[in-house]
Amino acid sequence: MYRTLHERYPYAHCELDFANPLQLLVATVLSAQTTDVTVNRVTPALFSRWPTAADLASADRTEMEEVLRPTGFYRAKTNSVITLGAALVERYDGQVPPRLADLVTLPGVGRKTANVVLGNAFGVPGITVDTHFGRLSRRMGWTDEEDPVKVEQAVGRLIPRKEWTMLSHVVIFHGRRTCHARRPACGACPVARWCPSYGVGETDPVAAAKLLKFELAPGTEAKGG
Repeated sequence: MYRTLHERYPYAHCELDFANPLQLLVATVLSAQTTDVTVNRVTPALFSRWPTAADLASADRTEMEEVLRPTGFYRAKTNSVITLGAALVERYDGQVPPRLADLVTLPGVGRKTANVVLGNAFGVPGITVDTHFGRLSRRMGWTDEEDPVKVEQAVGRLIPRKEWTMLSHVVIFHGRRTCHARRPACGACPVARWCPSYGVGETDPVAAAKLLKFELAPGTEAKGG
């Protein structure tokens, strides 16, 4: 199933824009309860104004709140970014540590965020169990676990470690574009033949195709809105 999904989404990647580990770390923290598209709209102004961990730590709270307002929960997120910057300065000389054990000690950083940063900024394989990954792992019969850490461990036993980061990307792409939470496009799914949950969504190929929310290749017109 993973190989087939990889063939469908060979260009799958982290959809948060970043230029360095700090930017990815902050962007991932900001992505809670909002979309990557929204985060990508605000981070250019954020990192232009406060480019380093020390800058983030000493930021004017009111000014940052205005920058982060579009992401929702902007007061809490401003507090998270400022305290995260301060922790990086105090513990790691302002640098993002490249180890899971260190990352998860930072305020607002759990395993999901840590694995995003490790896999995409440092090239360290990691499984990112967000809502899409957890949902699809259960739908496709890879695990019955609900706890994200247990999902990560169960799926990690099925897939070679070197594939973990790309696995995360293709599964998340599939969850966002085809295997939707409320109405999956089963009739347009490339892994339908193996999926134990086939039939929970639209099975008619024509109707299912209208539900697709992705382009089959970069640059093509998106389908389904």
